[in-house]
Amino acid sequence: MGLPEPITEQAERVLTLWQGSWVAAFAVGILTWGLIIWAIVAYRKRSDQLPPQVRYNMPIEALYTVLPIIVISVLFYFTARDQAYLMETDEPADVHVDVNGFQWSWQFTYEDEIDVNGNPVSVAGVPSTSRDELPVLVLPSDSVVHFDLESPDVIHSFWIPAFAFKMDVIPGHPNEFQVKIKPGTEGTEPGGTDYAGRCAELCGVDHSRMLFTLRVVSPEEYQQWIDEQKANPPELPTVPDLEEGTPAPDPGLDTAQDSGTGSEPEAGAEEGSEPESRPEATEEEGQ
Repeated sequence: MGLPEPITEQAERVLTLWQGSWVAAFAVGILTWGLIIWAIVAYRKRSDQLPPQVRYNMPIEALYTVLPIIVISVLFYFTARDQAYLMETDEPADVHVDVNGFQWSWQFTYEDEIDVNGNPVSVAGVPSTSRDELPVLVLPSDSVVHFDLESPDVIHSFWIPAFAFKMDVIPGHPNEFQVKIKPGTEGTEPGGTDYAGRCAELCGVDHSRMLFTLRVVSPEEYQQWIDEQKANPPELPTVPDLEEGTPAPDPGLDTAQDSGTGSEPEAGAEEGSEPESRPEATEEEGQ
């Protein structure tokens, strides 16, 4: 019913809640329309005689007051139960990933994995719509993954549709969650299976290019990838410092300057000099 195939145990719970809500909605709809059609047929006009007039019907009024309360209470119970389950972080995690969402890309840091330079293994990207340029979050199947979310600039939202879950990435307010990736989600081909990831919060001019790829691989392939990253740390693009809170350069401004439509000085103007102002047209010239 509109949700992608879930790849985590938590996503399975979301899917069950989603489908159960639709079943409840269909049941209420069928009951409502059934009563409407029954009333139309049973109490249709048969003569010109005016039917008996009553001011109220207590059993009916009690029914349409109590029944919605029962329906809402049931939906609230299952929603609160599943939300508590989704936010649980007590289970020991196999992988810890720090997610840094910045304008307008992502950095994924594996805090428990230290490379030859003494730094945690990290992957970062730049704003792009090309899959070859997107940062890749590599995770093993059949494992518990813990995410810590932070941002140095504005509010973002970390969303992997196959997780059926997203969480805001808020400056100065770290968030966390964890998932259990199901076995078999890496597929049968070597190199694992790729899933889309993106920012789900409007965060500026390049929000639409704030994408990434989730790659689920087997535990053996994951360990091999980690060993390669430790031995040959990749060169990372410039990423804002979380502590300093310095935003990334605005690529929109860079593009404007490169195309000659930005705030570049006109040809012949000396550096530091003010642009020459044009005299306003006099009333006589305007005539």
